[in-house]
Amino acid sequence: MPPSPTTTPAVPDLATIQDLARRDMAAVDALIRRRLASDVVLINQVAEYIVGAGGKRLRPMLLLLANGALGGSGGRGIGEHAHQLAAVVEFIHTATLLHDDVVDESDLRRGRKTANAVWGNAASVLVGDFLYSRSFQLMVELERIAVMQILADTTNRIAEGEVLQLLHVRNPDTDEAAYLRVIERKTAVLFAAATRLGALLADADEVTCEALHDYGMNLGYAFQIADDVLDYASDAATLGKNLGDDLAEGKATLPLIHAIAHSNEATRARLRHAVEHGDTGAMPDVLAAIHATGGLDYSRRRAQEYAQAAEHALDGLDENDYTLALRGLARYAVSRDH
Repeated sequence: MPPSPTTTPAVPDLATIQDLARRDMAAVDALIRRRLASDVVLINQVAEYIVGAGGKRLRPMLLLLANGALGGSGGRGIGEHAHQLAAVVEFIHTATLLHDDVVDESDLRRGRKTANAVWGNAASVLVGDFLYSRSFQLMVELERIAVMQILADTTNRIAEGEVLQLLHVRNPDTDEAAYLRVIERKTAVLFAAATRLGALLADADEVTCEALHDYGMNLGYAFQIADDVLDYASDAATLGKNLGDDLAEGKATLPLIHAIAHSNEATRARLRHAVEHGDTGAMPDVLAAIHATGGLDYSRRRAQEYAQAAEHALDGLDENDYTLALRGLARYAVSRDH
């Protein structure tokens, strides 16, 4: 009698993944709010405003899922140390959002006013600094030098990414390689730190830690490229920010980089001018060029390649609900509409 065929477990959607992580994420959220507390009222107001804005909490959830995929803390399940480091990752991410919005002069995030639009730039920058320093207080409490090394290196790379992106503002000569270098530092390194830390807390060996790092890094690339596609393919209500913000800020992201590289001379000159001047009035011409050159399709393919590389990094792991959730997030990253 022939053996019965094995069925491949279904990769879960985002709602199912969130349900899997719900109890641990509730513990992380409770810890975040406890450790946000300050006797400086303005810090509480600004920090609560941005942390309480919602969002998917993707980065801390990645740490928890990576930890769970490897059996939790040394086989004991996802525990307090994972919750604490997930909060650290969220504090670091939130600090970067506060600083980003000031640098970019943004006034809308997740469908509501940015903190700097409400309280001003100075308050946003200083509360971002508070969140950075609070994250380091939390990580030091764990007394694990490997954890501190990863997070110190990560925050330093993020700072480099901020400066690198600044150098490319209003620069129409930004090419794909330069664009990817910014993504690596600004986005992918924190994804990779989250998943590596999840593995580290599970006492995984270096090969496994490296595999989870590679997963996070590739997921970060996929997520950011897909995000940049949405700036030219979505609408403000769905996206939660102003459509065309990247162009207004003089940022040449992959759809526009591709269009500049593949347009005729006259169109290229128009696109370069739009980047140099942050000219949102040129948006119809920009969109036409992006569509004419296949810029959105090309960018989606690149995002998909990184998402597939992220999944491939998981191939050596035991299959369980958490590894399936990590695969689901790789697919969600390139299929979402906001």
